[in-house]
Amino acid sequence: MWRKTAVIFLSMGLIFVSFNCQKKTQVKGLDLEVSFSEEKLSDHLITDMQYTWKTDSEFERMSRDYHVFVHFWHNDNLLIQDDHVPEVSPSQWKEGEEYTYKRRIYIPEFIDVFDPNFKGKEKLKLEVGLFSPYDQTGKTKHKVMQKKLEVYPPPADTPEVIYEDGWYDLERNPNTYLKKWRWTAKKARCIIDNPHRDALLVIKGGVNMDAVKNQKVIFKINDMTLDEFVPEKSHFEKSYNIKKEMLGEKGEFHLTIATNKTFIPAEISPDSNDKRELGIQISFIYFR
Repeated sequence: MWRKTAVIFLSMGLIFVSFNCQKKTQVKGLDLEVSFSEEKLSDHLITDMQYTWKTDSEFERMSRDYHVFVHFWHNDNLLIQDDHVPEVSPSQWKEGEEYTYKRRIYIPEFIDVFDPNFKGKEKLKLEVGLFSPYDQTGKTKHKVMQKKLEVYPPPADTPEVIYEDGWYDLERNPNTYLKKWRWTAKKARCIIDNPHRDALLVIKGGVNMDAVKNQKVIFKINDMTLDEFVPEKSHFEKSYNIKKEMLGEKGEFHLTIATNKTFIPAEISPDSNDKRELGIQISFIYFR
C-alpha cells in the first residue's frame, strides 16, 4: 500500500542544510541565509524553514514597520506563500546584529511523476524580502534573496493515509479558513501504513461552535488515546511526535478521530436540507 499520495515528516534530529543563495540585496547592509530541516526537499512535505537575517555597519534602521514576504513559485504559479512578521520586528533591527527564527511550511503535492517530460525533479523559485502591508503601490517591496530549489517526489515508502469509515465526501470553499475538509460522523477511522519508526502526525481541522458547545475531540492510535481536547476556537492544528512503539508491529495501524457530540444541520437551521450527523471537520492529516 506504499504510494505517493501521503505526506510525511522527519520529526527527530533536525538537520539544517544551508543553500548558497543567488541573491541581490536591495536593502543596504542586510543579508539573509535560509536553510531547511530536510536534506532533500520533496512535495507533500512539512519542513522547518530557518531564517538568519544579518545586519552590518552599513545597515540603517527602518522607519517603517516592515513584514517579510516569502513566495515559492513553480513556473508562473505561486505555490506557497508564508508572509509574516519575524519574532523581532524589522523596525527594531539594529546594525551588527543577527536575527534567527524558524517557521514551519508545507510543500503541497505538485509533482506529476506520470508527465512524460518529468526528469525526476522539479524546481521552485524562492523569493524572500521586505514589504509594508500598508502600501498598496508596491514601491516598498524589497527583494532580499532569490534562490532556485530542487524538489523531488516523496520516497516510495511514504505511508499512505486511507479514509476508511465514518467520513463524508470532500468539500471545498476557498473563502473559508480550512479551504477544504471532510466531515466526520461521531467516529471516523483511517488506516495508515506503519513505517516502523518515529514519525510526525499533524491533524488540522475545525468544529462548528455555533451548533455544538464544548465539543470534545478525541484522537486514538489503534486502541490507545493520543489526545482529548475541547477546541478554544473554531479551528485547530495539532502536532504529535509519534514513537514507533505506539504503532505496533503490524504493517498498518488505525487512526481514530471521534467526538462526544454531533449535530444535524437540518435540525438546527430551517434553511438546511442536510440530514447528515456531523462531528468534526478534518482538513489535513499528515504522517511521515
